[in-house]
Amino acid sequence: MKLVTIDAIPGGTAGAMVASGEILHLGRAAASGTIEAWLPPTVRGILLAGPEGLEVAHRLVRRVENMDANGQERLRRLGALTRLDATPLLAPVPDPRLILAAGRAYRSHVQEMGGGSPPHPTAFLKSPDSVTGPGARIPVSARTAQVDYEGELAVVFGRTCHGVAPEQALDHVAGYTIANDVSARDWMPGVLAACTAAEGRQSWETNIMGKQFPGFTPMGPVLATRDEVPDPSSLQLVTRLNGRVMQSASVGDLIHGIADTIAHFSQWYRFQPGDILLTGTPAGVGFGRDPQVFMRPGDTVEVEIGGIGVLSNDIAPA
Repeated sequence: MKLVTIDAIPGGTAGAMVASGEILHLGRAAASGTIEAWLPPTVRGILLAGPEGLEVAHRLVRRVENMDANGQERLRRLGALTRLDATPLLAPVPDPRLILAAGRAYRSHVQEMGGGSPPHPTAFLKSPDSVTGPGARIPVSARTAQVDYEGELAVVFGRTCHGVAPEQALDHVAGYTIANDVSARDWMPGVLAACTAAEGRQSWETNIMGKQFPGFTPMGPVLATRDEVPDPSSLQLVTRLNGRVMQSASVGDLIHGIADTIAHFSQWYRFQPGDILLTGTPAGVGFGRDPQVFMRPGDTVEVEIGGIGVLSNDIAPA
């Protein structure tokens, strides 16, 4: 199942992409007087309802997909089944409580940025206010001249996850979506020039602030549930800037696998349904190129992951 958040009301409302490629408005399609009418109105709410919430949503999607042509046409007249290109979407979970972003996660990216492979996963927090959706414009401030792309696979939690072992970790995952960890690199020279531990810490903190601007975490277009992605390590990630391929890698190139990464951070964090883990980016970022490449207003950046879809955003002046 591929869940979406439809930009129909403030905060959005839960939907799903059906086999035809159309968007199903779950609330409008739910049969009154049945358990379908119990479904929470948001994707995060469905995840908080536990496995039962996902199962009811899945059954509703299957029921609609198995309808005859007359039944589906009736849903179109009711506005419960709409064309993808006519349905504005937000991020699949537009209101995550927590976003944890893994860094230095791919072997290829560590090599292009310099330094050795970390012995354990590393990460930083991103502001939930940085979240935006597919098709949204990413606003670039005049204060930043080096805005970079970082295509990533994002994990969406479906169960409370704390202190788990690697072999249990994926049981707590609801599914996966696509993310772009947009990064203003204007402060990276300070990191590279640091000579003392204190200078390194301070400059790195400032560099991480360059990832927190509004709109700097686009995600979507769908949340593909685990049954759609049985082996995330087999996924292929491609990032394009104005149609030019900038990143192309297998998720299998991660230094630490997704299950190991979840287990490591669950020692400290208690992930809740709807929380997000960005799993890191592979080689090809603009800062690591010679000459360097940065995004400008008027550019279009796309991140594609096979089996999930394409996340496309335009760059615009703030």
